[in-house]
Amino acid sequence: MTRPPPLNLHTPLAAFVRRTPVTAAPETPLREVVEMMAGERVGSVVVVESESQRPIGIFTLRDLLRLVAAGGLDLDTMVAGAMTDSGLIMLHWRSTAYQAEIMLARHGVHHVIVVDATGRLAGIVSQSDILDLQRGGIKAIAGAIRSARDMEALCAAAEDIRRIARQMLNDGSAAEALTQSISTLNDQLALRILELTRLDFALPKVRWCWVALGSEGRFEQTLSTDQDNGILFDAAADADIVRAALLPFAREVNARLAHCGFPLCKGEIMAGNPALCLSLSEWKERFNGWLRCTNPDALLNATIYFDFRPIYGDENLAEALRAWLCDAIPEESAFLRLMAENAVRAQPPLGLIREFAFDDNAVFPHTLDLKAFGARPFVDAARTLALAHGVAATSTAERLRELQRQGTLGNEDVEAIIDGFYFIQALRLRQQHGETIAGGENRIDPDTLNELDRNVLKIAFRQARKLQQKLQLEYRV
Repeated sequence: MTRPPPLNLHTPLAAFVRRTPVTAAPETPLREVVEMMAGERVGSVVVVESESQRPIGIFTLRDLLRLVAAGGLDLDTMVAGAMTDSGLIMLHWRSTAYQAEIMLARHGVHHVIVVDATGRLAGIVSQSDILDLQRGGIKAIAGAIRSARDMEALCAAAEDIRRIARQMLNDGSAAEALTQSISTLNDQLALRILELTRLDFALPKVRWCWVALGSEGRFEQTLSTDQDNGILFDAAADADIVRAALLPFAREVNARLAHCGFPLCKGEIMAGNPALCLSLSEWKERFNGWLRCTNPDALLNATIYFDFRPIYGDENLAEALRAWLCDAIPEESAFLRLMAENAVRAQPPLGLIREFAFDDNAVFPHTLDLKAFGARPFVDAARTLALAHGVAATSTAERLRELQRQGTLGNEDVEAIIDGFYFIQALRLRQQHGETIAGGENRIDPDTLNELDRNVLKIAFRQARKLQQKLQLEYRV
C-alpha cells in the first residue's frame, strides 16, 4: 500500500480544509454574523453570493475591531458594507501551501479563500495553518524578512537562513523539509528585495514577472547555490523598449541578491542578462527553438529553463507560458527522445556487483559526484516524464507524485524513489555544511560513511537507475 505523503509546503490546499467554512449572505446583518463567529468559535466568516456560493468577501475579527475602534459599529448594517472585498485572496484547491504562503506574505493578509474548479467556496486556510508546518526559528526569520526596510536587515536575514539550515542539518531534519524551508525563505527574501528595489526605479507600465530557474525553480536549493532567474513581460509596446527599461532594475536586483550571499551566475543565467529578459512571445520563440534542437549537448544546457516558476509580479504570465509548454511538448516526439537520451546519460555510480563505481577525477580521486551522478538522474528523468505527460509541477518530488496520480508511474513505489532522491540531497547538504572536501562540496568518499549510510546510498542509486529504465523502455534509448 502506498503511504500518503505528509503535509508539506507542496501539499494542495484542499488537504488543509478541515471544516466547512462559516458563510453569510451579503445582506446578513452584522449582529447575526458576530453571533455566528462566537457560536462557531471562528475568527472569520466568508461572504458568498446566495445562489452561486461564490465568495465575494470575508469578515474577520480584525474587521470587527476596526469598526469598534472607528466608532462606526452598527450591528444592523449588512455585512456587505463591512466586509473586506478588495484584495481578497482566492486560490484553487489544487494550489499548494507554498503558493498560499507567498500570496499571504505579498498582500499582508491572514486568510486565503479556497475555491473549487467552478469557483464555489471550498474552504478557508489561515496563515497559522501553514505556519504550523514550520518551526519557530523559520517563522521568526520569515517575519523579519517581511518587516525588513533596508539591505542591512535583509543581509542579516540571509545569514539567519543559512544558520537555521545548519541547525536543521545538525538536528537531523529530513532533507525534503529542509530544502523546502531553504527555498521558501530564499523566495521570501528575493520577493522582499524585489519589492524594495522596485521603489528605486520608474518601471514601464506593463505586466511582468520575475521567474526562478534551475534548482530554485524546483524548490531544491542547497547551501551552495548561485542565482538562476529571468524576467517575463507582456510586450504591449516594443519589446526592446520594455527590455531596456527593465534591465537596470534587474541588474540591481541581481547585485542585491549577490550582496545577500547568492553569487552571480557564472553562466549569466540571470534576469539582468538581456537574453533572459524577454516578452512572452520571445520566451515562446526561444522554447520553440529548444523543442526543435537536434544538438543533445545544447539541449542539456537548456534544461535549466524548463524548471521556471514565478516569484514576483504577474504570475498569470508564467502560468500562460507553462500552459503553452504543457500543450506543445507532448507533440514533440523527437525533442522528448533527446531529453530521454540526456536523462539516461549520467548513470548512477554503481558497478556490476553493486559496489560503487568511481570516475577518473584526478582532483578528487575515490569520490562520488552526488550532484552530477546522484541527484541529476532523478531530476532529469522526472523532468522528461513530466514534460511528456503535461505535468505543470517543477519540483522533482511533486513531478513524480503527480505522475503517479496520473497512472504514468502507477506500478512504481514513488515514495521510495523520492526517499532515495532526498537521501542523496541530504548527503549533499551535509557535505556542503561540513566542507569535507575543499572545493568539492558535491563529492563524497563513501569510505567516510558508516555501513548503514553506504547501503542506503546504494539503494538510492538503484532508485535513480529504476527511473532511468522507465525512460529507456518508453523511448527505447
